[in-house]
Amino acid sequence: MSKRQSARLASRPKQKVEETELSDVPSDSDLSALPDALSIESDDLGEDEHSPDRPAKRRKPNGKPDKILNDKGLTTTKTPKPKNTKASTDALIQSIFPPTNTSTTALPPFNPQINRTHPLPYHTPLLLTSTETQQSLLNWFDKVHTTRSMPWRQPFTASPAEISKRAYQVWISEVMLQQTRVATVIAYWNKWMARWPTISDLADASEDEVLKMWAGLGYYSRAKRIHQAAQLVCTNFNGLLPDSVEILEKQVPGVGRYTAGALVSIVYGKPAAMVDGNVLRVLSRQMGILGDVKGDKRVIDILWAAAEKLVVAVAGWDGDKIPNDKPGRWGQALMELGSTVCTSPGKPSCGSCPVTGTCRAYQEGLVTARGGETLVGDIEDFCTLCDPFDGSSTQEGDATAEKNGRGKKDGTISAFFESFKATTKAVSATNGTDSKASPKELEIITTHAAKFPLKKAKKQIPEQDITVCAIRRVSDGKYLIHKRPEKGLLGGMWELPSLILPGDETSTTKTRRLQAMEYVSELIPSVGPLNHVKDLGTVPWVFSHLKVRMHVHLFELRNDAFGTDEVEEVDGGVQRWETADEIDTESMGTGMKKCWVLVKEFGLKKK
Repeated sequence: MSKRQSARLASRPKQKVEETELSDVPSDSDLSALPDALSIESDDLGEDEHSPDRPAKRRKPNGKPDKILNDKGLTTTKTPKPKNTKASTDALIQSIFPPTNTSTTALPPFNPQINRTHPLPYHTPLLLTSTETQQSLLNWFDKVHTTRSMPWRQPFTASPAEISKRAYQVWISEVMLQQTRVATVIAYWNKWMARWPTISDLADASEDEVLKMWAGLGYYSRAKRIHQAAQLVCTNFNGLLPDSVEILEKQVPGVGRYTAGALVSIVYGKPAAMVDGNVLRVLSRQMGILGDVKGDKRVIDILWAAAEKLVVAVAGWDGDKIPNDKPGRWGQALMELGSTVCTSPGKPSCGSCPVTGTCRAYQEGLVTARGGETLVGDIEDFCTLCDPFDGSSTQEGDATAEKNGRGKKDGTISAFFESFKATTKAVSATNGTDSKASPKELEIITTHAAKFPLKKAKKQIPEQDITVCAIRRVSDGKYLIHKRPEKGLLGGMWELPSLILPGDETSTTKTRRLQAMEYVSELIPSVGPLNHVKDLGTVPWVFSHLKVRMHVHLFELRNDAFGTDEVEEVDGGVQRWETADEIDTESMGTGMKKCWVLVKEFGLKKK
């Protein structure tokens, strides 16, 4: 409650609240028996992120790279990471992605259990130059894409009459799929298209209608932006979503880099990167980048650059004219691979992956399984993208190197290449029969691949207690409801009067009841008897950034002198009295709807 509202309410005479029916109220210890809260999921759905204990550093004079002592008492080199600037990112891109038509030698894989020290060119995507593997991924996608039947997946068409419809369908599906499971989205998408089959139909709808249709998907601001975007596209672009990533990002509300790339590649057949959490994971493993794909902007930018170069390479096969269906198929294939094969949490299904021949994580796992050696000296051009590999050992590598007689030039890049040539003969991870892994080897491979990308400990989500007060006017059975301010969490949604409770570890059912009674006595002027009828229970709910416990209380007002049925402005929002049937049609957040269900169920029991 705002300070202004508190001051205004404090000037009102407090209403005496009578307590009735306080039995059978669930105590704090009963909350574990309540239904689980529905989470609004992150882009890597259910990913179990964790961080191992931080290793202890050994001091190294003269600004040289630190040695880190891992849990086995062995050491690995950690290079200080440069500041994240555009210039530093551009330099990384130039090191990893050679200019077009430049002849380069791909660096072979190595055994990360011995030493994972490597130069930046190690991360040049092998997939970028392997048209055979590119075709393998497309062939795989063509076979499996119908397994998960998604109604918005349709064959590519260049027909002007169909493009507008396809653009609208793909756009809605891509926004819905953000932070939501495919199975859930299919039902919502079908209902949406039945209600508004064209973008002009959506533009003509009211915002409240759009919010009601969106209810349950979360992130309600997205529904508002979809509605705003539909109106803008109909006004400024004659109902056709633009075919330019730049225009989509700059001019269409709610369309970001990913959605713009999806529209341009899938609908318009132009090469544009479409990178979600699944693609970031796939490319991290393909390129062997042990970095944070959620928080390290340098890593994210490098993976986006890789995605852009890959889709351009695939789109232009054999001089194919653009537009064609390859950009869309390619982008969807990478996402499908990440969501069904190259998965997280748990181990990926490397045995059924069509692109293991170019996967650094797979190759490193295979070298580890077969005991391949890696002799690497001190590299001047250290990779600054990767974090130290847990369990690697330069000590073991040094011992092997001394045994084999390492020379003076081992501290150079050329020595890096030569050591690979000398020590990876036993393993060929890209061609021939040696690439076929046994079940035992595959177990080691998948364990290694699961380390990519780097897992970071999730921040603890704050928790909040909210008192939700259903106030029923006895004379006509109507309830008081509030509409939230347009900006902020659940902006523009309707709710029962609610108050965020102060964070107090000693909060109990009794203290929360007293807080609810005080809140309602300030909210309702002195107009007659106001009874606290019952504590109806607690509804737990989880947003992407917040866990809440909504404690629902029912009050009865035995005098209809307070308020009218008309909309009244209240501190940035509005309020009014409505019947239960009218409230059922309002746009409410899913958590608040569950609170409303408790109120209705109690009313039915009393009848």
